[in-house]
Amino acid sequence: MTINNDPMRDAIVDTAVELAARTSWEAVRLYDIVAELAISLDEIRLYFREKDELIDAWFDRADSRMLKEAESAGFLDLAASERIHHLIMTWLDALAVQRKVTRQMIMSKLEFGHIHIQIPAVLRVSRTVQWVREAAQRDATFMRRALEESTLTTIYLMTFFFWMRDASENSRHTRQFLKSHLTMAAWLGQKIYGRDPEKGAVPHRRQIPLQFD
Repeated sequence: MTINNDPMRDAIVDTAVELAARTSWEAVRLYDIVAELAISLDEIRLYFREKDELIDAWFDRADSRMLKEAESAGFLDLAASERIHHLIMTWLDALAVQRKVTRQMIMSKLEFGHIHIQIPAVLRVSRTVQWVREAAQRDATFMRRALEESTLTTIYLMTFFFWMRDASENSRHTRQFLKSHLTMAAWLGQKIYGRDPEKGAVPHRRQIPLQFD
């Protein structure tokens, strides 16, 4: 397990992103980072086995920011759709400072023929979606859980790709886009499963299935 609180690890990621902002993610080389930080390639190897792992580290930061936000006061008082909306937008906001670089990172993972990169990328998406579900305290099981995961993954990916091209202030259009799709998911969930009663075992926590109030 990697603990993301090492100053050198953070410096390597920061430098890679800064270099990409000056040129492009495609143009960044590990030896460029070595020159900027006055370290060796072997020191980088201690933290990252290849350049692509820097992308995972960049997204890990967004995961961390999102999970910390889930601990904020009043979060569990939100309706299910509001929790998920808040979590996904927090994740995107963590990347917004380098939106162009983030887009280039994603495009590099989608290059034709890079199956060895694309399969881990799919797993990376699944991992973030699972963290969203955990942070929002989703507790569906079996087929209902599978449907919720598929729906949430689709919405997450659609929103992510929409956000990458969103030039509106504070990603306003993305926020509206996400809200509309979560609302549609709520409506479909109620049509399929109906509305479950509240589970009152835990005070001040709303355990709500797929439908988003």
